[in-house]
Amino acid sequence: MNIKATDILGQALANVPKRFRRKLINTYLEIKRYHLEANYASAGLSAGKFCETLIRVLQQEVKGSYTPFGKSINNMADECRIIITTQNNTVVESIKTIIPRALIFLYTMRNKRGIGHIGGDINANSIDSATIARTADWILCELIRVFHKLPLEEAQDLIDGLSVKSMPIIWEVAGRKRVLNNDLPAKHKALLLLYSSSDAAVLTEDLCSWIEYAPNMFKTRVLNDLHKQRLIEHDQESDLVYISPTGAKLVEDQLL
Repeated sequence: MNIKATDILGQALANVPKRFRRKLINTYLEIKRYHLEANYASAGLSAGKFCETLIRVLQQEVKGSYTPFGKSINNMADECRIIITTQNNTVVESIKTIIPRALIFLYTMRNKRGIGHIGGDINANSIDSATIARTADWILCELIRVFHKLPLEEAQDLIDGLSVKSMPIIWEVAGRKRVLNNDLPAKHKALLLLYSSSDAAVLTEDLCSWIEYAPNMFKTRVLNDLHKQRLIEHDQESDLVYISPTGAKLVEDQLL
C-alpha cells in the first residue's frame, strides 16, 4: 500500500522540489500509518518531521531560500509569521497565508499536547492523533491543489480520496480496546492489541477482556502458543504480556 501511495503522491506533488518531496510524502504516510495503528507517540514524532519539511517548502516558495536540513528552526511559529508577512505577490495565497497557519496549529498540537502523554482527566491521545492526521490530510490536499502536475480532474479525485475518513483497526472506547476486524483469530487480535500498546505491558485480564475470550481458556489456547513461538513474553509471576520484536514484525508484515 505504501509503495503505491508513494508513487501516486510523488506524481501529484511532482512540482515540489525533489529535496522536499520524498521527506514530505514519507512523513505524511508515517502519520497516517501510526495513527491507524494507535501508535500515537510515533504519530506525533512523524508530525514533527512533517512540519520540519513543510516549513522549508514554504520558505523556498516565499523567500527563495530555506533553512538547511540539519540546522534547527528555533521557533516554528515565528518562522511561519515571517512567511505570512513577507512581501511576495507571485506566490498564491494558500502557500503564503493559509498553509502557514495550519502548520502553526499542527506543530503546536504535536509539541504542546504531548502525544503519548500520561495522566489527566481523560486520555486525549486518540483524539489528538486523529486531529493531527486530518490536519496533515488537509495540508497535503492543499499542496496537491497548488503544485499538482495531474489533469485537474485526476488531482481532484486524489484530493477527494485523501479526504475520506480512514477506518482504524484498533478502536479505543471507554477505557477498552477493540479489534474492529472481527474475522481475525484470537491470536492475531492479541498481537494487534499488544502492538498498539507496545510502549507498555498489558495485563492478561485486560487482553482477554478486550478480545472477549473465555477467561478459563485464554492462557492455554492463545497466550501459551504465542509465548512458545516467541511472539510474546508472558510473565507468569506478574501476569503481564509483552509483544516481542518477532511479534511486532509479524503484525507489520501480515496484519497491518
